[in-house]
Amino acid sequence: MIGGDMGGNSDGDDDDGGERLADRQMTTLSRHFFGGSQKTAFSISIIENMKEDYGLFVWPCSIVLAEYVWQQKLRFSGNSVVELGAGTCLPGLVAAKVGSMVTLTDDANRLEVLENMRRVCELNKAKCNVLGLTWGVWDASIFSLHQKIILGADVLYDAHAFDDLFATVAFLLQSNSGSVFITTYHNRSGHHLIEFLMVKWGLKCVKLLDGFSLLPSDKAARLSGNIQLAEIVLNHEQIEEMSSSCAR
Repeated sequence: MIGGDMGGNSDGDDDDGGERLADRQMTTLSRHFFGGSQKTAFSISIIENMKEDYGLFVWPCSIVLAEYVWQQKLRFSGNSVVELGAGTCLPGLVAAKVGSMVTLTDDANRLEVLENMRRVCELNKAKCNVLGLTWGVWDASIFSLHQKIILGADVLYDAHAFDDLFATVAFLLQSNSGSVFITTYHNRSGHHLIEFLMVKWGLKCVKLLDGFSLLPSDKAARLSGNIQLAEIVLNHEQIEEMSSSCAR
């Protein structure tokens, strides 16, 4: 009887063990360094998983945005920061290291990603709040955010999610006067689509930079693509015009 039970569980155990082994084989730990040319100020360790359904990979846009946060550290220090679609959350962790109060968010349904974010925070001794936030969903989580700076690295990758993303960004900017959305993205189809979405949601770009111009040469040499960084704010004039038109 015992032998039968053990034999019956063995296949399941083997399957589970095989899955765990495969997960471990797909998991890596990467380190990202920040500092001047003479010495490193600090490093961030990221747990990455190459399984496609996890999406836990440090993409080039994250590296560019994280470097920008480091270079703008005085601006970030002491400010409240929210990272949207954080994934491996490298930019948000850099913000925490330079003195920001950081909330890291990702889709509330991506439980593996949220759990990995907590593990990465513990690994780097970063005191960040981890929150499930689904774009375009108006639940308690979005109303709890009171940020000065919104970060988003490579969040413009799925055209079906663009409206939900920009609706969420517009709401957060409207709810927190003077806040800004800083995003990095691959310029796959030109800036025209971004411009269209900004007009649609009453936003405007106040800064547009070539992402590679921000990187030290050693980091730039390891990346490829056409990456841009944009700072986006509310377009108050457009919002006032729309309000006036509706009032007529």
